[in-house]
Amino acid sequence: MEKTTEAAAGEEFAGLCDRVWDVLIPARASYLAGVSPHYDEVLHEVAQRTEHTGSLGKTDIAALVVWKRLSAQTRWAKELMSLPDTQVREITEQAVTKVRDTAVSPGEAARAGRALISGLPGFRTGDALASAVLTSAAPQRMAVYDRRVQHALDALGLTLTPTPGRYGRYLQLLNDLLEHRGARADGWTARDIDTALYWTGVPNR
Repeated sequence: MEKTTEAAAGEEFAGLCDRVWDVLIPARASYLAGVSPHYDEVLHEVAQRTEHTGSLGKTDIAALVVWKRLSAQTRWAKELMSLPDTQVREITEQAVTKVRDTAVSPGEAARAGRALISGLPGFRTGDALASAVLTSAAPQRMAVYDRRVQHALDALGLTLTPTPGRYGRYLQLLNDLLEHRGARADGWTARDIDTALYWTGVPNR
């Protein structure tokens, strides 16, 4: 019997996942060997505070800007710092609740959280800082996105377009990979995949 288009597509994606994991597993090992174990302390500290407060304030976001090595000499940074911290926390609290909602898929949670924080200065476009904020809110569910990750995805043949809703599609893609990980990547999270992708996408590391 001839295979259905859906079944054929499923087998094709499963085959692609096998090839992707062949790259991700050694990349993750290289990342752990090549990056200081202290580098993510800032992210962990912000995540711990967020776990207790249920929101992120301007100080938390500023710490993540440094962690992501982004420039703060921008108009959005001035606009963000000009807002009352209570207003920032009101918005991030809603986003934190969304990304922690296990009643929906990680992709749906990511999409909802990303949409909420888009109202803050610096979060309207681009997903690098936004993904760091959302990952600190739910480190076991969310993952960080940046241009190096995108470069790795492109190189691996994984489609992620820049159209609106990209962060939600990114988390859905990582979740699909996790569902095809097999025993060799047992225990991996979306965050583990993003570090492997980051390392794969760093030129001349």
